[in-house]
Amino acid sequence: MSKSSQRSPFGWSNRGGTVTVIEAPVARSYRRRATIAFWVTVGVVGLLAATVASHYLHPIVGALLGSLIGAACGAAVFALIVAWPVLRVFWHWLPEILLGLVAVYGWTALMQSTPLWGSLLVVALVVGLPAAIGPVRRRVMAFIWCLVVRHRLRLCFAAFIATNRSGSLPLILPAKPTPAGERVWVWLRPGLSLRDLEQDGQVQKLAVACWANEVRVMRASRRYAALIRLDITRREPLAATIVSPLPEHVPTDVPANAPTSSGMPPVGLDLPDVPDTLTAETPRPRRPRNTPAAGTSPNGFDPSDYA
Repeated sequence: MSKSSQRSPFGWSNRGGTVTVIEAPVARSYRRRATIAFWVTVGVVGLLAATVASHYLHPIVGALLGSLIGAACGAAVFALIVAWPVLRVFWHWLPEILLGLVAVYGWTALMQSTPLWGSLLVVALVVGLPAAIGPVRRRVMAFIWCLVVRHRLRLCFAAFIATNRSGSLPLILPAKPTPAGERVWVWLRPGLSLRDLEQDGQVQKLAVACWANEVRVMRASRRYAALIRLDITRREPLAATIVSPLPEHVPTDVPANAPTSSGMPPVGLDLPDVPDTLTAETPRPRRPRNTPAAGTSPNGFDPSDYA
């Protein structure tokens, strides 16, 4: 492998000792957009500012002041559009960056306020207790999986899911853990639809890329078709065997002729003696229109979390 074709583990090209974070075609496209936005902003903002300034100053001074204000606003817009690819990378890694800053500055403040043995003891307690307590450890791991899944889905959209003509990727919204895995909300850009994700093999590719068992894609809003929801299944929470403690509370010295409740099956019943009126089908009551539909509850419980 030649030096010019080497790539780093993070997918960045390493040519001549330089690291390319943004591809050249993407950078040229954003520079072209920034140039257009600069002149449009200079013209619009400069004209409006000159018109307003001319009412309070000399027309020539107002025109010069409007031109300066328009140029300043245009330069800000130009810089924002050119730097947006890099800012987008920072936005994608914002939770990890915040966690890193909290860890670094927290350790620095702890070292300045306590001796070394005290700092090590605090770190051991902060790290060791969550790792030793099962519910806390599982909650932390669920949060970590949410961060991982967002990056894996972004990689899927960039690798094999169709994008629009401008190449804009969907916006990966926050994710939350569920009993079966994770749930992620995605906002599709113009040019994409839910059908693009429902094509043959796309869902299976998503599951493979997310290191999951199954991925289900559905609409998340009745009002906005661009808002979709991805349910990622890693485990089957309903397949575990639950041992009931109720048999331990049943007494063993119950006499044979003990009275039974109406909920227990009768003993010694002769079925031919049962009248036919008991077997008649009872009319089914109608559900009011304002009652929640099947599969939902008034308190917001969603059975699909356990799917």
